[in-house]
Order: sequence, then structure tokens, then C-alpha cells
Amino acid sequence: MSSGDVISYRSQITNAWAGRISGCMLGKPIEQLSMRKGVVALQDYLERGKALPLRDYVPLVKGAEAEVEHHDACFGQMTTAIPDDDINYTLISLLVLEEYGRDFSTADVGRAWLRYLPGAIVFTAEREAYAKLLAHAGMRFPFGAPCAFDITECSDNPYNDWIGAQIRSDLYGWVTPGEPKAAAALAITDAALSHRGEGIHGAVVVAVAGSLIASGWSPQQAIEEAGAYIPSNSECAEAIALGLAFAKDTDASRLHMKFDGMSPVHTVNNLALVTWGLTRNPDDFSAAIGDTVSAGWDTDCNGATVGGLWGLTGRPIPSCWVDGWNGRVETSLSGYSVIQLDELVERTVALSI
Repeated sequence: MSSGDVISYRSQITNAWAGRISGCMLGKPIEQLSMRKGVVALQDYLERGKALPLRDYVPLVKGAEAEVEHHDACFGQMTTAIPDDDINYTLISLLVLEEYGRDFSTADVGRAWLRYLPGAIVFTAEREAYAKLLAHAGMRFPFGAPCAFDITECSDNPYNDWIGAQIRSDLYGWVTPGEPKAAAALAITDAALSHRGEGIHGAVVVAVAGSLIASGWSPQQAIEEAGAYIPSNSECAEAIALGLAFAKDTDASRLHMKFDGMSPVHTVNNLALVTWGLTRNPDDFSAAIGDTVSAGWDTDCNGATVGGLWGLTGRPIPSCWVDGWNGRVETSLSGYSVIQLDELVERTVALSI
């Protein structure tokens, strides 16, 4: 990269991190409300808080405090970005690339998990994979020894088409601007530890879209092109098509009808919602993450994904979003209880120079 490219790229990465973290914090207080009680209950809460359309952090409604979690991620209550698995995994991706480079293996991802991730904060497919690694990989595996069993067994679990791999793939697109094939390969290597099929397809789409947006493609063009990197007959390909087709809808009700009965943390329905929210608001960050989060399902995951992809355009993110958490990020990772936005940016940029 030339020095001019580095300056432009740094701006994109700054906004990608800021967008991802802000979108995550927006969705965090209402994640469980959305997943357990559904979009109607979610929007009823936001309506009572006079927060629709959602364009700022979620309010803590007086008398309804028990309906939401993580009050310290609510409007007026926040001082820092509190720990969340979506951000944990983005930082894990950074650590993997720093230690092993682009030639990292699926086993290297497992090693990083065991060294940095506490077992209590991994869920569904990741918890199943983590438990198998802990039980069978061998004591020296985290420090470089060969895996003592067939690591592909980790992805043989009931949740391998849920959203976990999709939320882990963002940074692989950020560090490969204009290299969508490389982004896809990195995402697949990571996702294969815990996911198969649609779970991997969703991860590929997010990584490829990020690579393309980082090289100047519009979000809509990037999402459309990313669909060419997965099987055309896959459910994720259909999800992208639906998200694009419904992008002019005033709400996501048609998506909810289409995916009625699907787990709120499945890859496919959430990918459709990410596509919908990102492409209908290409010029308004607050609307992009606000409409996505208020549409339900996995609110913090989708807010993070849309926020990060939108940020890669390099367009400014309103200062109120980052001011809410003061550029200070808490994580659950060993050795990284707190990390500053500036450090995340510098370390990410260094991977591509």
C-alpha cells in the first residue's frame, strides 16, 4: 500500500471497528427480549421508550427494567463497550492473524480459543466444539502440539448452521480489501472448527462483502457479489435474494413471515435481515443499524455485522455512537480485559501494510 492508501484504509478500519462495536452495543440490551419473546414484544418495548424509529442506543424504560438485560449498554447508562461474544471473536481473529498469519489452520483457531476464551462465554456450536477440544485435543495442543483427534468432529454438532461462524468472519474481509477469494478462504478455515453447510456459507458472505466494500464496492453490490461465492441453491443464497428483494419494505415483516419457526439464532434468517438492513440504508449509519436491530432475531449480532460492513465504506459514523462508549472496549478474553479503539485499529491496519 502507498502512504495515501494507508491513510484511507485506516479511516475505513476505524469506522469498521467503531461501527461493529456500536451496532453490537445497540442490540445487546434487547437480545434476549427479541429471541425469547419475539419482534412484537421488542418493538412494544421500544415504542414505550419512544425509541422508534431506533436511531440511538436503547433507552432503559422506567418500570420495565426487568424486560431488558445489560443496563450498562443502555442510553445514558453506558461508559464503555461491555464484553460481548461478537467482539470477542473479532479480536480472536486479529490475534490468530497476528500469531499465525494468513496461512493459519482450523486447528490454530482452536488453539486460540483454548488459550484466550473462557469456556463459560462460548455458546451453541462454539461450546460444542470447545468442549470436544478440551476433552480430546491433548494438553499440549493449545501450545502447538498436533491435535490428538480428528478436529473435524468439532463441527459435528446440532448447531452447526447457526449464526456463530457468521459473527466470527468480519475481520477476514477487513484485512483483504479487493481480495474476496482470500477473504472467503480465511472465513472457511475459521468457520470449519464449529460449523458446516449454511453456517459456513453465512461466514463467507460476510467476509467477502467486507473485502469488496473495503475496496470501494457499494454495500448492495458487495452483498450481491458475495452471493456468488456460495452455492446458488443454498439457503443463504436465497436469504440474500430475499433481503435484497424486500429492501424497500418499511419493515421486515415479510422476512419474519418467510422464516417463521426458524431459530432466532440461525444463520439464514439473520443473513437475510443483515442484507435487508444494510442495503436499504446505504447512506445513513444510524438507520442501518437501528432498523436492523429493531427488526429482531439476533439483535446484537446483526447490529454488529451491519455496523462493521457499513463502516468499511469509510463514511463518517455519527460521533454520538462512539462517544457512548468512549472508545473503550471491554472483552472476556484472557489478557484483554480492556482495549482501546485506537489500538484495535492500529493492529488491524498493520496486518495489511
